[in-house]
Amino acid sequence: MSTSHSAQHHEHPSAAGFASTQWSLVLAAGQPGEPQSQAALEELCRRYWVPLYAYARRRTRDVHEAQDAVQGFFSHLLEKNTVAVAEPERGRFRSFLLTAFRHFLANEHAKHSTRKRGGGKSVLSLDFDLGESRFRHEPVDRMTAERLYDRQWIATLLEGVLNQLREAMARAGKKRQFETLVPFLSGNHDEGAYTKAATRLGITEGAAMVAVHRLRGRYRRMLQAEIARTLSDPGEVEDEIRHLFNCLRD
Repeated sequence: MSTSHSAQHHEHPSAAGFASTQWSLVLAAGQPGEPQSQAALEELCRRYWVPLYAYARRRTRDVHEAQDAVQGFFSHLLEKNTVAVAEPERGRFRSFLLTAFRHFLANEHAKHSTRKRGGGKSVLSLDFDLGESRFRHEPVDRMTAERLYDRQWIATLLEGVLNQLREAMARAGKKRQFETLVPFLSGNHDEGAYTKAATRLGITEGAAMVAVHRLRGRYRRMLQAEIARTLSDPGEVEDEIRHLFNCLRD
């Protein structure tokens, strides 16, 4: 899927949807004492823990150590309000989060703490089986922890945008159309796929092609909007997209 064209119009996601992840959410999480602070921070943690887990797993072969590191980091965020220093002017939230995680790991190592990170308690309910499954599907030993982090970051974004698009299509009464055409988003499809899709939807093959074109365009615009919300400069969207998709090509 090409993402080279700039978005002309942003989608309008619901506040509860994946698209609410943006610097405004980060800033809300950095306001201690405010009602929305805890909820915003927990939401950020749930959305971005998988890339951090992949980073930790590449740094250590001990599964439990990686799990403790991620839980401990989020405990640190919740207790110390680290995101209060995250400012949009600093650029990419992706980079800020990884830098904060690195500092946390370095400090933990320097203290030679014998207790489990996070005090042995589960701060958030995280599906580590999911995180481990994704990690095991990555290439072995030929990728840095930083590159693996970026791969999981874009994978998380793509999954979130796809879910957002699925929900939007369902609300518009086009669930069947989405389920039929979603395989075309990858750009890989069998010969005769358009004919089969057209037959299932009861439309012409030409209409099916037009519908796929529109679905791809909408998906691309939504992805661009999501990435823009993690940047301080909208002009960096295309550079960020190129960087993240290059990580997927390894």
